[in-house]
Amino acid sequence: MNPYIGHDSQVYGIEEHRLVGGKGDGMRLLEINNGKGLEMTVSLDRTADISRLRFRGINMSYFSPCGYVAPAYYECTGDNWLKSFTAGFLTTCGLRAVGSPCVDEGETLPLHGTIANQPAESAYWFEENGELVVRATVKDEVIFAGKLRLLREIRVSLAENEFVINDTIENTGDTKEPLEILYHMNMGYPLLDEDSVVEIPSVGVTARDDHAAGDIKNWMHMEKPQAGYVERCYYHKFEKEGRASIYQPKLGQGLEISFDPENLDGFVEWKMMGVRDYVLGLECGNCYPDGRDVMRRSGMLKFLEPGGKKTYQVKVRMLEK
Repeated sequence: MNPYIGHDSQVYGIEEHRLVGGKGDGMRLLEINNGKGLEMTVSLDRTADISRLRFRGINMSYFSPCGYVAPAYYECTGDNWLKSFTAGFLTTCGLRAVGSPCVDEGETLPLHGTIANQPAESAYWFEENGELVVRATVKDEVIFAGKLRLLREIRVSLAENEFVINDTIENTGDTKEPLEILYHMNMGYPLLDEDSVVEIPSVGVTARDDHAAGDIKNWMHMEKPQAGYVERCYYHKFEKEGRASIYQPKLGQGLEISFDPENLDGFVEWKMMGVRDYVLGLECGNCYPDGRDVMRRSGMLKFLEPGGKKTYQVKVRMLEK
């Protein structure tokens, strides 16, 4: 017990807030502060995703023009997912589909699946072993269809400026289900600008399409915002260690993402240098965002048996020089 403070929240802790007004009205937010300079906002009504990430008061993530949007506004057809794409630091895509809208074995699938617009049915938090811990349960279950459940745990260190996301996905139904997940992590200004240093020590880089291929030599170079910019996506392959980082020399700050490339074998760099649509996605997943039908044909589509569980882990560490 620290004799200098009254309440722990004077220095660190977790507080729950609710938004008032606009499309985010009523949304539950957890404001997390580790007392060492790391702050984040967890949106309980949006899969317990991380809508804001700050380090020593500096914004690290991208926040899209649509802002906070409650799940009730979600339109699950085509690419309408974009109308409620807050982005933030983390938007989880899946669990039964990731990427382009498509029809797979007779099932019509929307952009990036539906899990990002599902609210947590239960959530709680506590302090344990020098960490602030958030746990949430999110159900992606439908009558006469697939039933998957996400058990999410976010552990924020009180000693170091880092956190870990531990996700366990359960098949609570009685049929074998496709399983796709993408950790859509979005870097934004002022961490991101034309002077940012991006490092992705992959063993191979492939452009998603011909447009991206035409500029593949510049995949690691960021640019100033450009009117009419068309997104570029690059797929990276790793061997033993999955890692990506971004560093802003003007701030002396950055962050590093690490993951198991055997478990999360589809890493996407999403480079979008548009005006106000200015974001760099460093996204690890178990697939590529080409649509579930394409993943099935390529042999990359994963499945989860009835009663089965699959665990994924992503670590994020703040950098400072």
